[in-house]
Amino acid sequence: MPFEVYVHVPFCLRRCGYCDFNTYTARDLGEGASREGYADIAIQEMQLVKQWQEFHRICEPEAQSVFFGGGTPTVLKACDLVRMLQEIRNLWGLQPGAEITTEANPDTADEAYIAELAAGGFTRISFGMQSAVPHVLKTLDRTHTPENVTRGIKVANACGLRSSVDLIYGAPGESLDDWQKSVDMALNLGVNHISAYALTVEPRTKMGRQIASGTIQAPDDDDEAAKYEIADELFSAAGLQWYEISNWARPGFESQHNLGYWRNIDWAGIGPGAHSHYNAVSRLTKQGMDADASSAEVSNFYNLRAWDILHPKRWAQAIHAGNVPWQNYECINKEDALVEEVMLGLRIKEGLDIAQLCCKMRENHAQFDDADLRRVLQEAKEESLISLKCGRAVATRKGRLLNDLLIERIVDSCQNGLDLR
Repeated sequence: MPFEVYVHVPFCLRRCGYCDFNTYTARDLGEGASREGYADIAIQEMQLVKQWQEFHRICEPEAQSVFFGGGTPTVLKACDLVRMLQEIRNLWGLQPGAEITTEANPDTADEAYIAELAAGGFTRISFGMQSAVPHVLKTLDRTHTPENVTRGIKVANACGLRSSVDLIYGAPGESLDDWQKSVDMALNLGVNHISAYALTVEPRTKMGRQIASGTIQAPDDDDEAAKYEIADELFSAAGLQWYEISNWARPGFESQHNLGYWRNIDWAGIGPGAHSHYNAVSRLTKQGMDADASSAEVSNFYNLRAWDILHPKRWAQAIHAGNVPWQNYECINKEDALVEEVMLGLRIKEGLDIAQLCCKMRENHAQFDDADLRRVLQEAKEESLISLKCGRAVATRKGRLLNDLLIERIVDSCQNGLDLR
């Protein structure tokens, strides 16, 4: 099973109005919590996680990718990011050619900073561009200018780093013309990877409160669908192929770290609020589960999910006490894991392996009847929601826009197959 590492850096100079991630500004942190010394504490967590893996006889291979996300990782000193990467190399090792990425705000990564990352082993940088239109950036509470994005890409190219940009569509007041300008600018930058995400607004964010008060309008589903189609058409025409619903790349430039998530591999999450994922939880010793869990109960579980304490100060306190700083964990049983397999498979261009899905269903239920599944797949094909290629169901553009519905129908058909036994 491949393995990767995610490092969460939960700091931002300013919180964007739409952001619901686990991030903190200096004002949010309060007295006694600071980004100074963060790298040292994160390194301690890495060491504790490695000890936990060894205790439970989890022998991960060398990491195929490392991703520093946030927040804004580049608010830390470049040497701090390099030191954390070096500790990952020391503890787990890195595969030859491993992909090492950091997200970056265009305002916080100058030429000297990016050069230091490149010298320290980073191979890729993902800039939060979001939009090329000033009034949209203002609505999103972004501080950078489009010119800063262009400068950052040029520096990354000069330092030999692969670069990517993130876009957001559906912001209040963004026209179709505004969105096309953003797509055109992203393509004109010459990057080989672009992510484009529909704006989602959580009630507790600043933007959520503005929408609730009627100050601005909520994102419109039809508007976002039209913008997705524009992006897919223009990216495809420029040679960038979709490989996951929200990600496009030239062949060979796909984000291996992102694909690792969609392929359901193991990963260790480091930092406040970071999630970890381990397949085949039955590998764990009994001490790693609830004290009253029977062997049968343990063997029925398939995936372990764990998430770190959210607040940096309490997260650091747990680490200083010598504990892996998990806030909680859950074990996913085999049937729920199959549901997730459907969801993950239909999000990526590789598609859902139908024979493998049926095989796993029969492993758990020997008399599983796939008739309803086959019927639903055929109907989805006739409705142009999927194509069927080499035994895999691959979502079409229409299927990507209606992905939740598609997943629901296929999952329901699998459950019906149990009732038809």
